[in-house]
Amino acid sequence: VQLVESGGGLVQAGGSLRLSCAASGRSFSGYTLGWFRQAPGKEREFVAAITWSSGRTSYGVSVKGRFTISRDNPKNMGYLQMNRLKPEDTAVYYCAAGPAYSGLGSDYDYWGQGTQVTVSS
Repeated sequence: VQLVESGGGLVQAGGSLRLSCAASGRSFSGYTLGWFRQAPGKEREFVAAITWSSGRTSYGVSVKGRFTISRDNPKNMGYLQMNRLKPEDTAVYYCAAGPAYSGLGSDYDYWGQGTQVTVSS
């Protein structure tokens, strides 16, 4: 599975962005989709995950209530809607796919190249 993120950019605090993750190479079928982020000098952080059926979602503490993860399986697409953005949300955002419903990056087999999100104060 190849994953390509898009939708990052520069936004003011309080604004919104929608990230997309396009999968190709093979079907998304059965895979959990996750979003992670990494800011300069910091460790990678779990943002959100959604199961194949979209029946379960989970969020990192710092984004819960502001971000929403979703997916469109027939289109092999995943999304991360980010609202009420804060400067501390600034990071490179990665989508990932794996067999387990997990918040651990090590449980994901496939990763995109990342997209930069910058939130100005």
